[in-house]
Amino acid sequence: MKQQIDYSHEVRKHDSRAMRVLFVALGFCSVGVGVAGVILPVLPATPFFLVAAACFARASERFYNWLLNNPTVGPSIREWRRYRSIRYRTKLFAIGLMAGTLTVSIVFFVAEPYLKAGLAVLGVLLAIWLWRIPSRDAPIKSVNGESGMD
Repeated sequence: MKQQIDYSHEVRKHDSRAMRVLFVALGFCSVGVGVAGVILPVLPATPFFLVAAACFARASERFYNWLLNNPTVGPSIREWRRYRSIRYRTKLFAIGLMAGTLTVSIVFFVAEPYLKAGLAVLGVLLAIWLWRIPSRDAPIKSVNGESGMD
């Protein structure tokens, strides 16, 4: 079993007990939606786990540590909280999954041309936004365009 790391020093509890209870409730609701996002391809999971981490960071060392030590979602949360970046592989997977899901929706489920165009524009804008988020582990490109990873 992997040793648990203590992230309690990152927690800044709210002064109000009522607000801490609200943050814990919102955190667990976000975890629930995040778990649904892992299962459902149209629902992103990571943003909900990031919201849960932010809520737990204002309410509970125990739940914050539990989430950041989770082997599935912990690395992505830690990467975002420390460096404001997304792993390159995760970014490519998210863009690919989003493109596939939107393509299927546009081709098979949406009849109105203006809705198809709207979904296509939304998908392109989301992909551009996601692509622009930094990735610390992205392949390095040299000046002549070749990958620096041989």
